[in-house]
Amino acid sequence: MNLHFNSDLSKKYENTSQKIRILSENWISSNMYCPVCGNKELTQLPNNSPVADFQCEKCGTIFELKSHLGIIGKKIPDGAYSTMMERITSNTNPDLFVLQYTEQMKVSDLCIIPRFFFTPEIIEMRKPLSPEARRSGWVSCNILYQNIPLQGKIPVIANGYPFRSEDVITNYNRIKQLQKKKLDSRGWILDILNCINAIASDEFSLKDLYEFRNVLQEKYKNNNNINAKIRQQLQFLRDKGFIEFLGDGYYRKV
Repeated sequence: MNLHFNSDLSKKYENTSQKIRILSENWISSNMYCPVCGNKELTQLPNNSPVADFQCEKCGTIFELKSHLGIIGKKIPDGAYSTMMERITSNTNPDLFVLQYTEQMKVSDLCIIPRFFFTPEIIEMRKPLSPEARRSGWVSCNILYQNIPLQGKIPVIANGYPFRSEDVITNYNRIKQLQKKKLDSRGWILDILNCINAIASDEFSLKDLYEFRNVLQEKYKNNNNINAKIRQQLQFLRDKGFIEFLGDGYYRKV
């Protein structure tokens, strides 16, 4: 896997954003395989495809690509808010490639975020463009990257080191066990994962999770039995092999 962008492709472009789009899309086309089924290449979609950049012709999975110079912060700017929300609520949103590159035009990190890790809560509406703007009134959005659980950021390249494709595919299919179609169910499992991740030690107790009751109650105002819901999600994660039950209300991260 060649981690360097083909800089010759961008020489005729002056706009920096356009250059990076051309270079990063070319890099994915030339180097990336499908992390879902292992197909050796991805097909680039037309530039006007909404919330979509690539597709695997073998399994049909659609991918969006976001590229960033240096370390990703708390948010990733995205496209039209209405389009993103429509796709998330209809379960037709794409998987997301998050690519980080260096000043030397070299890929340093790449991860894949499966589509089932997206909920309306991680999409932030931005202010409409001003009346003076060319697209006056247009509303874009941010992806709240920091709110996506660590388990949903499957590494493909980390610190300039590519993972074996077999390992990436295995990790993706393991994480796929957490897939839920209903948005409410999806939101719950992702919230509990974030709560577990916030606990510093590898071992934790049911009591530790109950400490997040107020936060969860604020989010799920109509749920009158938060503790039972927490236990339900822990059982689901235990059954899927993401945590181990140690007995007497204690668990271990796996």
